Amino acid sequence: MNWTNPFLDEFGDKLREECGVFGAINASDASAATALGLHALQHRGQEAAGITSYDGKEFFSRRGLGHVAENFSSPEAIAELPGYMAAGHVRYSTTGGAGLRNVQPLYADLASGGFAVAHNGNISNSQKLRAELVQNGAIFQSTSDTEVIIHLVATSRYPTMVDRLVDALRLVEGAYALVVMTPEGMIACRDPLGIRPLVMGKMGDAVVFASETVAFDVVGAEFTREVEPGELIRVDFEGKIETLRPFGNHSSRPCIFEHVYFSRPDSFFAGQSVYEARKAIGQQLAIESPVDADLVVPVPDSGVPAAIGYAQESGVPFELGIIRSHYVGRTFIQPSDTARHSGVKRKHNANRGLVEGKRIVLIDDSIVRGTTSMKIVEMMREAGASEVHFRVASPPTAHSCFYGVDTPEREKLLAARMDVEPMREYIKADSLAFVSIDGLYRAVGADHRENNCPQFCDACFTGDYPTSLTDLNAKDSDDAQLTFADHKAA
Repeated sequence: MNWTNPFLDEFGDKLREECGVFGAINASDASAATALGLHALQHRGQEAAGITSYDGKEFFSRRGLGHVAENFSSPEAIAELPGYMAAGHVRYSTTGGAGLRNVQPLYADLASGGFAVAHNGNISNSQKLRAELVQNGAIFQSTSDTEVIIHLVATSRYPTMVDRLVDALRLVEGAYALVVMTPEGMIACRDPLGIRPLVMGKMGDAVVFASETVAFDVVGAEFTREVEPGELIRVDFEGKIETLRPFGNHSSRPCIFEHVYFSRPDSFFAGQSVYEARKAIGQQLAIESPVDADLVVPVPDSGVPAAIGYAQESGVPFELGIIRSHYVGRTFIQPSDTARHSGVKRKHNANRGLVEGKRIVLIDDSIVRGTTSMKIVEMMREAGASEVHFRVASPPTAHSCFYGVDTPEREKLLAARMDVEPMREYIKADSLAFVSIDGLYRAVGADHRENNCPQFCDACFTGDYPTSLTDLNAKDSDDAQLTFADHKAA
């Protein structure tokens, strides 16, 4: 189900958030605001970008591969998207893969009028639903799981658009944060567990929605609140805001990796500064796994806040022992392992004058395949570091994500194949330690097992998936049957 594009993931060694969404209604410059908001969310998806607008009579769409600036920086591009309502999307691809036909927002002309949707997340029973819809005559224009939602809305027999959307969402499992546009206005909603983030703000008379609060800072909007798990918020062109909670009450399980890596550090998530949360994780890591060293060095840029926290707690000086080049463009990226490994040095370079002869503590947010970690350790040794200790500001990533994060198959995750000591030997560090799951929760101000239920989705660390995984279970069953059949034939 999850798809990895080596042209986009340079080293194949970082978890990639699938996408980011932004929406604005009753804004005089809705499309321009959406383009700015998407620019602030660019870190959540760098494969493609799209914006759809509505001027009261017609819907207009512009979609393209590449960054927001490549597609929406000119006045002419924004002029193609008139109207007081717009929604936008930046993406990496998981379910469905790459290609212009999968770039969102997806749009369809339904019997009741136009319908556009921007989706962050992953529908974990999309293959099952898709097969049923196709069997009943549906014709799909994309391979994205998001189009399943459109078909379910189109075939619902309920009279109103909101009721049709609710009817559709009752059939899906997994994670979703949606911004939907119809001729009646905008609908924003989050799955019942709130796995993927979505926030609401005000910009004058306009109402705006985004995956992260940082998008509001860029467009000059005021953060109002998070869209609650399982909540639908409907905004019409008169400015009326209506809140619905059609899915009952559930214990929320937002993705804890937003605190670790996905969100920009200048965002707020789950009521907490992401930057402060990452510093606290680093402090917790120093408490749990101290080491005698001369310097604390972050793996830039994602390791910086945790490294600051580690240094403050441990008393070991923080220094930029690795300098990152910010000018490694996608045109340099090649899919071969050799090119990926040489790419580490194009992106990161040891600050030799600082680290030579020093005992170094490297701080990174995670280890996925381990290939980049190994190269970073090797680079520090080549620069003359006398010892290289590796500390990770998350627990071992031992399980794949099925909720909208581009992760490798489980057998390619280093922590799924090795315990900590073999991992240390693999990356060739003098020592290796991860923050504990309890320590991670403590750092973000939560109890790992409050009322015997995790307060976040931490499945990538624990394997405790908060929803059913219908498509995965069906695939495993099919694979098991094929294996049995092959065995019988033999």
